[in-house]
Amino acid sequence: MPSIPPQNQAQTPARLVVLVSGAGTNLQALIDATNNPDFGARIIAVGADRDGIEGLDRAERHGIDTFVLPVSDFPDRVDWDIALADQVAEHAPDLVVLAGFMKLTGPAFLALFGGRTVNTHPALSPSFPGMHGPRDALEYGVKVTGATLFVVDAGVDTGPIVAQVVVPVLPDDDESTLHERIKLSERQMLVDWVGRMAREGYTLDGRTITFGDS
Repeated sequence: MPSIPPQNQAQTPARLVVLVSGAGTNLQALIDATNNPDFGARIIAVGADRDGIEGLDRAERHGIDTFVLPVSDFPDRVDWDIALADQVAEHAPDLVVLAGFMKLTGPAFLALFGGRTVNTHPALSPSFPGMHGPRDALEYGVKVTGATLFVVDAGVDTGPIVAQVVVPVLPDDDESTLHERIKLSERQMLVDWVGRMAREGYTLDGRTITFGDS
């Protein structure tokens, strides 16, 4: 039954490690939110699977520690996953946020951070898992789609759902326009619910997440 305790004024803010692979717009939203002490969390490190990305630059401009672990630097994904788990563990996070991180975490990572790692998906899970949620939603002809915040497990976008937000599909949408609107709602959802997880604490029992000191 993984959990993190609630935060209060006598405690230090919850510690976040954020993993990114690209521009880091979700990361920036979290950085902006954590500048408010009432948010209840602070970002202690940002990691990436490749160098030279704007996400790392954003972190460095805000004085946040960074690290880079390219998969190509390791003999296989198993060794990379072990190294990622070890690197993240050095920062002792309460919560790990995958913010546009385009690699699947594996058994070694989940052994340490299962139940304490969240990710977003640009669709209403369990519909349209995988890399092309907005495209698949359009092709299926749904009238609404959205975004999901979930606790990462061993599957692809299959973990326990923390929150969802609905985005209408407009008649003239293409994949790009729909995805851009989803991203706006996804970003706000991520900030709102990571903040709640940090401030209130939560307990995860199977697929049920309960907030507060239960």
